[in-house]
Amino acid sequence: MDPVLLARIQFGLTAAFHFLYPPLSIGLAWLIVYIGWRYLRTGEALYDEMVRFWVRILALIFAVGVATGIAMEFQFGTNWSTYSRFVGDIFGSPLAAEGVFAFFLESTFMGVLILGRNRVSKRVYWFSALMVAIGSTLSAFWIIVANSWQQTPAAYTIVDGRAVLTDFWAAVFNPSTLPRYGHTVVASILSGAFFMAGISAWYLLKGRHVGFARRSLAVAVVAAAVFSLAVLGVGHFHAVQVAQTQPAKMAAFEGLFKTESGAAMVFFGIPDVGNQAIRLRIAVPKLLSFLISFDPNATVAGLDQVPRSVWPPVEITFYSYHVMMLLGFYFIGLSLVGVWLLWRKKLFASRPYLKVMLASMLLPVLALEFGWIAAEMGRQPWVVYGLLKTADAASVVVPAGQILFTIVMFVGIYSLLLALLVFLILREVRRGPSPLSGAANG
Repeated sequence: MDPVLLARIQFGLTAAFHFLYPPLSIGLAWLIVYIGWRYLRTGEALYDEMVRFWVRILALIFAVGVATGIAMEFQFGTNWSTYSRFVGDIFGSPLAAEGVFAFFLESTFMGVLILGRNRVSKRVYWFSALMVAIGSTLSAFWIIVANSWQQTPAAYTIVDGRAVLTDFWAAVFNPSTLPRYGHTVVASILSGAFFMAGISAWYLLKGRHVGFARRSLAVAVVAAAVFSLAVLGVGHFHAVQVAQTQPAKMAAFEGLFKTESGAAMVFFGIPDVGNQAIRLRIAVPKLLSFLISFDPNATVAGLDQVPRSVWPPVEITFYSYHVMMLLGFYFIGLSLVGVWLLWRKKLFASRPYLKVMLASMLLPVLALEFGWIAAEMGRQPWVVYGLLKTADAASVVVPAGQILFTIVMFVGIYSLLLALLVFLILREVRRGPSPLSGAANG
């Protein structure tokens, strides 16, 4: 057994599992802020009922997200000690900032949301929801700063084999931070909107809590339409950044083996790395060049610009990128149909649409996972782009058997956590919102 491969599998599994929860937390938190704001403006008890229900769901997701995120930080010291020595001077700062400026803010006011509804005024309660949303979004910022520095290192010098920080803010706002952060946050709010829409659709299909479900679905569908279109725009700027700073990754995204002028954008295909071709290719001519450079004849660098030894794994990068992209177009179509049905006053009675929305409620989270896989596999074989290879970053003293044991342990514990979370969410959904005295619910 290769300890480096096992360490990569372990980190990939734990990161993928943890990454299920922060997007939903961020998305639901901002939707709760909006619903709470509507309650402050209108005084309608139904909005208060909505806030109380969605806070209960948010609290469950937040708790599991925190529990699953801790393990990854320990892995840096156990399985990736060479990496930790190399980037510790830089990587530690954003992680510390995440804890001090974001996590404590989010956790403190989450306590108010869970325990303080009948102890604070409705304005203080709404302010607490806002702080939770800001805290979760700031938390994502610092984590993405740390990851982005590995994608596009900046503001450092190498001293005795270690990367030493020379300018904190230049490192924070390295070339990929803002495009990646914007892409992730917008996609997270989209994930929360689909999650809220799916549960609301289930209530309408069952004929339960109809007033609550109608109002929640309307909010969620409009948010989904807005943010699915926003993902398309922000994702475009992110892709342009990748093409400019990590051209080999962009070439792997598109299966572009040779540098081309007027490069086509591939929507479907099967990469054949041995023959350096895309089989069964469905592509739009010149579109990739146009989207990257606003010039249909612009030259786009292919994989032939870098040695074969530093090519990313093309197949998994290509497939994960295209699944993410095609799901993005699906989200736009589904949410725009929802807005059209809402405008025609047919949304709440359209059972086919409600069933499709219910079945699609977790697909944005899946799209985020595929996007993360594409981003991380696309930078291989580098763990720090152009500076440190993944194979050279692992610990040399941790035997493979110990890593394998912890993989089995993580899979077992995380499976139990996921089963517990699903059970608790289903219990809350079956219990439903608690109608308040005098609330309109029909």
